[in-house]
Amino acid sequence: MKSTTRRTLAAVVTGVAAAVGAAASPAAAARAVPVPVPLGGAETALGMELPEVAGELPVPTPGAPEGPRYVEGRLLPERTLPQLPVSGGLPGVDLRQPLPQVLGDGFDHAAVDAPAAELRTLAPGLSLDAPLSAPGGGGFGLPTAKLPQVGVLTPMVQTVPTADLGVGRGL
Repeated sequence: MKSTTRRTLAAVVTGVAAAVGAAASPAAAARAVPVPVPLGGAETALGMELPEVAGELPVPTPGAPEGPRYVEGRLLPERTLPQLPVSGGLPGVDLRQPLPQVLGDGFDHAAVDAPAAELRTLAPGLSLDAPLSAPGGGGFGLPTAKLPQVGVLTPMVQTVPTADLGVGRGL
């Protein structure tokens, strides 16, 4: 293959990779996907005011687990099965319900706004140790017997959900 053909092919591949990376960036950067709920047709068919509803669905993103680490005096590393972190969110909702005024022809509204809340989780992990000690200087360098150790690394869920409830004038 000629060098000019290779250069042209490299430029095309680089351009395609840049275009794919630029197109994927906004989708990957989104924390939540908006979900509108169309009720306009039902309002027309029923001849009445229906609530306005919109939601948000979170996009979970896995993180990089902390790998096993060596601890002096153990044959197996600590965190034999590492914990996997996953970030995401709780679904959000925005709801506005029209309320007819008791005196008059107008409408007021009651609203609930609960935005998508950030959610961080950590899957359970496992830490094991063999029933043998590490080889030492005594005993001709042979390991000695000991009780095996098993530990479960506890999972974690962390979030701070918020919501606003309000009543106001107009729709």
